Amino acid sequence: MEEPSGVYRPRNPKGSPWYRCVEDNFDEFVSVYSEQFGQKYGFWRPHIEKIIFEFLDCGDLKQGFARIRCGDCGEEFLVGFSCKRRHFCPSCHAKRVVEFGEFLRSSILEKVVHRHVVFSLPKFLRRFFLFNRKLLGGLSRCAWKCLKIFLKAACPGESLPGAVVSIQTFGDLLSFHPHLHILVTDGAFQGDNEFVLAPLFDPDKLEEIFRKKVFHMLLTEGRLTRELVEMHSTWRHSGFHVFCGEPIAPEDETARENIARYIVRASLSQERLTYLENQGKVVYKTKDGAVEKEFPALEWLAATCSHIPNPGEHLVRYYGYYSNAARGKRRKQANDTTPVILKPLTGKRDFRRNWARLIKKVYEVDPLRCPKCGGAMKIIGFIGQPPVIEKILKHLGLWDTPSRDPPRKRIIREDTDEDEFIQHDQPFADFYPDPEYSWADYS
Repeated sequence: MEEPSGVYRPRNPKGSPWYRCVEDNFDEFVSVYSEQFGQKYGFWRPHIEKIIFEFLDCGDLKQGFARIRCGDCGEEFLVGFSCKRRHFCPSCHAKRVVEFGEFLRSSILEKVVHRHVVFSLPKFLRRFFLFNRKLLGGLSRCAWKCLKIFLKAACPGESLPGAVVSIQTFGDLLSFHPHLHILVTDGAFQGDNEFVLAPLFDPDKLEEIFRKKVFHMLLTEGRLTRELVEMHSTWRHSGFHVFCGEPIAPEDETARENIARYIVRASLSQERLTYLENQGKVVYKTKDGAVEKEFPALEWLAATCSHIPNPGEHLVRYYGYYSNAARGKRRKQANDTTPVILKPLTGKRDFRRNWARLIKKVYEVDPLRCPKCGGAMKIIGFIGQPPVIEKILKHLGLWDTPSRDPPRKRIIREDTDEDEFIQHDQPFADFYPDPEYSWADYS
């Protein structure tokens, strides 16, 4: 019987080159990191080992799974639970990308003109942020203050612009390159939801303000001396840069959603990665494929891990008209129906609807269409109890492959701040590819 077209097939995470690279080099990487890579890629952060271990369990049926069955022919398959590790697991991060794009478009951004703006730093400042990630939050505030000064000057009166700032730390070949992608209103709100357009954005003026704000922050934090700042002012090229995209029309919801996805994309793309197992090397290409770089596998892992956020670290921040405080105030006044937060899934029915909808959006296939007869499939249960998992997998002949040993305990120095913040993620089934976005996606 010919397989129906447009059906979904569960992914095989262990078959990907990225998974094999991590699995082959995980133990050695953890043991040698501090000695070999600490100076170049930042201090060892203990939560990284936990994230890697959870990634290696992502999609492993022995950790739990969902059962999906066709009501017509009885065809059934299992889909393993995901790890939900952002910026390290491409599949799980891709789900966050899709959800964030929808959330921003439908629940945060008003239907006014917006722009995509990018702020970047000179190379000699980047290492400050590598060894102290708390400075990234200050960098985000510098960009917001810069935009606020510019837009309030361009829109006189009691005006308030809005911005969503996403912190990215990676370059095209995974170098540590902290910069900010921002969706900002092309003007400001005044009075009773009146929106006033700003004159043309001036990148040179924005760059000047941003440079002063960043230097002031680093001076206050004791990272720079005034002599170095004064010397920098004599340079012909400052290294700071501001990009201002074209205006995005109020009715162009697709463009806003695509940019929202772009600004929170994963640091790595599996499609651009080649793992040379016999040589213990990774070859990674730039987005346009024009340049490729070869890494020893251990160094590739170190570069990738330098972009993993700390527990509780917020890489997306909302300012001005889009801040939590402003949205909450409008909601209380009943002048804005936008929810302050995205409501979590509350039950299995909500989960099923959300899972199927996002699969259709990303894969352009129906995850609940039977691959055998084309009939409608349903999620009939979530299996998480070890005895039940073992019984089902043994019955299906899927219990032969041994699971990994649990992570070994590490000695943590007293001066580390591991688990300073609380993580709220809970694993559940999700299966998404690693999308690649280009400027053409939202132009």
